Amino acid sequence: MSTPTESREEAIKRLNDRASSLEARNAQQESSHLAAQKVTGEAYKIIADLIGGVLVGLVLGFLADRFLGITPWGIIGGVLLGFALSIYMARRTANRLMAQAKAAGVVAKSVPFDDADEDEDR
Repeated sequence: MSTPTESREEAIKRLNDRASSLEARNAQQESSHLAAQKVTGEAYKIIADLIGGVLVGLVLGFLADRFLGITPWGIIGGVLLGFALSIYMARRTANRLMAQAKAAGVVAKSVPFDDADEDEDR
């Protein structure tokens, strides 16, 4: 029969094992939560790039209209340049994210093109 100190040591060992498995589970949940927050933050950055570029172009075009006296063309040119700049910045962010995913070993699954869906809609 086991002595009381052996059963106590076994109980402590069992509790330590359970505590370490609980810590591992919590660490995994925390890392997935942090990854989700990072992805959401990057998505908001892309949206801010798209909106911000157009707004900056709009303001610069308005100022050009005001001080140069070229009434509609400053805003039109500013919005177009701002849109082009915002697309460039969003694409640069997307390329950076794709490079990070590739370095981490994440491979995107390709989705096959299905013509059957288009034929059913007609």
